[in-house]
Amino acid sequence: MQVLRAVVTSGSVTAAAERLGYTPSAVSQQVAALEAQAGTPLLERAGRGVRPTEAGTLLAEHAALIGGQVAVAEAALADLRAGRTGRLAVRYFATAGPGLLAPALARFRRDHPGIGVELRLSEPDDPLAEVAEGRAGLGLVVRPDAPAPPGVDLVHLLDDPYRVALAPGHPLAGRQVVELADLAKEPWVGSEPPGPCLHAVLHGCAAAGFTPEVAVECQDYTTAQGFVAAGLGVALIPRLGLAVPHPGVTIRPVRGPEPTRTIQAAVRSGAPRTPALTGLLTALRDAASPQGAAGDGLPGRPRGSARACR
Repeated sequence: MQVLRAVVTSGSVTAAAERLGYTPSAVSQQVAALEAQAGTPLLERAGRGVRPTEAGTLLAEHAALIGGQVAVAEAALADLRAGRTGRLAVRYFATAGPGLLAPALARFRRDHPGIGVELRLSEPDDPLAEVAEGRAGLGLVVRPDAPAPPGVDLVHLLDDPYRVALAPGHPLAGRQVVELADLAKEPWVGSEPPGPCLHAVLHGCAAAGFTPEVAVECQDYTTAQGFVAAGLGVALIPRLGLAVPHPGVTIRPVRGPEPTRTIQAAVRSGAPRTPALTGLLTALRDAASPQGAAGDGLPGRPRGSARACR
């Protein structure tokens, strides 16, 4: 139809062929094929040129409309491929928000202002099904360095170390670093629900030779700090969970070992690495770097709520 339009607007087969870069024979063949499909003549001779029949005029007008829509579609596709437009669905857990996702999104929106980002809160290991099924483009998850589940690729962002929260008058509060084994006989405030974050705490305690005795269950980092400040026990809280530390607690690093939860970005296996997805992953890696991550002022390791473990 675009060949027909060129013939109609130029007034001859020869002129249309020169305009399109075809031979006159090729133009005539395409018009003949279109006439066969239409079941009616589309051109008639007019002196040394041609002019459209009523049917030819009708199709040429529609060809102009179609050509305009194709141009619009091609421009929109080019913008999408270049990362100038589009949408990206992101799932995250609460403690990854202020210290990791927020600065990453601020940079991402500067670099890709035309990309819409849909944010939805989830549990640390919940987004995997949504990512695998393509309902989310990226999910932030807490997982050990282990093989990814089917349909998902994992990108390591950072290792988020746990700190011990102590009442200011606690005998261990005067130390710069606390040995994990020294907390074995302390009453504990349980800040983690069952899941990958609690596993990191229990694994670290087992390596230090004990199982913590939980005196208070709360599964909430802010509430846990309140119980600690009241002298009801000690708590292990990840660095990203201490973005707003309680003024009545003392935070210290632990060692021997240092429990750590691994934060990764989950993306669908085989999903095209679009400029939008690549840009957000780059921004997340930069935010996860020791210079970019927020928390208690101690750098995280880029290898790698208010419920707890969110």
